[in-house]
Amino acid sequence: MQQEQIEVRKQRGYEIAKTSRIVKTEKLRNCKCKHIWAVEFIVTKQIDQEGNITITQTVRKTYSQDWKNYNLAQQKEKEIFMKLLADITSRINNKTYEFGRPSNNIGDTIYSMVFKVYSTFSGRRFSTDLEIAKDNGFAEQKIPYNSMFRYFQKKELTPLLANMVAITSLPLRSVETKFAIDSTGFGTSNFQRWYSFKHGKEISSRRWVKCHFMTGVKTNTITSVSITSEFDNDSPELKALVNETAENFKMEEVSADKAYLSQDNLELIDSKGSVPFIPFKSNNQANRNGAIWKKMFYYFQLNNEQFLEHFHSRSNAETSVHMIKSKFGDSVRSKKWSAQVNEVLCKVICHNICVVIQEMHELGINPDFSS
Repeated sequence: MQQEQIEVRKQRGYEIAKTSRIVKTEKLRNCKCKHIWAVEFIVTKQIDQEGNITITQTVRKTYSQDWKNYNLAQQKEKEIFMKLLADITSRINNKTYEFGRPSNNIGDTIYSMVFKVYSTFSGRRFSTDLEIAKDNGFAEQKIPYNSMFRYFQKKELTPLLANMVAITSLPLRSVETKFAIDSTGFGTSNFQRWYSFKHGKEISSRRWVKCHFMTGVKTNTITSVSITSEFDNDSPELKALVNETAENFKMEEVSADKAYLSQDNLELIDSKGSVPFIPFKSNNQANRNGAIWKKMFYYFQLNNEQFLEHFHSRSNAETSVHMIKSKFGDSVRSKKWSAQVNEVLCKVICHNICVVIQEMHELGINPDFSS
């Protein structure tokens, strides 16, 4: 068995040992699996000079939950969400009216788009919620759902929505110093077909939108985001994500999986005063240009367990993905590409505002987006 495969199972066993309960089963296999590694991490044997065996058991680390404030935040979430979203969209400047038919208020239009994604309702069923928002002064006008759908398709709104992702993470600048990078896909209703010479038949698969993001590992707020097709690689997107996050946050650590490993990425993260925790591959060598490559390579080789403790904070990126998809769906309703991109950005904005609401109750965060 290759050393890389053993190391992967060892890492997975380490994660199981930290988070799960081990139960003995009757299944057998011919190699040392991740579950055996987990048991060895949990239970260790020590033999003294006289041959006496002492068994020590590792206590699984657990994390307490402030259920009182969590429940309160969930009960008040929709009400506070409407207020905070209105505070952000009210700052959007409208174009000066010159001639022709007046266009919809852009602030109210963005409000209706994000609020619609938050509700997870169809455009027609969402009309009641938008009417309530207008009656409470959160929007000046009720945007017709057909007009709202047309605005979803506007490419010029994509940079504005991406900027709103960064804005909605700002209240957590004093909390987040460690970050993780990852990507995830959102399914669409579009399909692609091609002929497979390997299988000798036509194959059909669903298209999906790829969301690259950087998240704080403590609160799971998304600090920067980039949307591409499913065919784009992960590594080139790191530069923009790191640069945008560094503008608003003090970064101490950045963790990512092997897909992001490159000398340029390590040097970029290091230039921001942050330590890159990206594991190396089995065929990587230390004799490459760049001090940060050699430094982290020897750290990974000589202090592997300590390195992996930092690296495994990357698992919080998967938590962020679960939070978004379980609450706002793992697919998009829009049919056209620009609308699909904007819909995914709205999902991330909704997630960030919900995170702020949660930390308002648990950490006493001030939801100030003006800065």
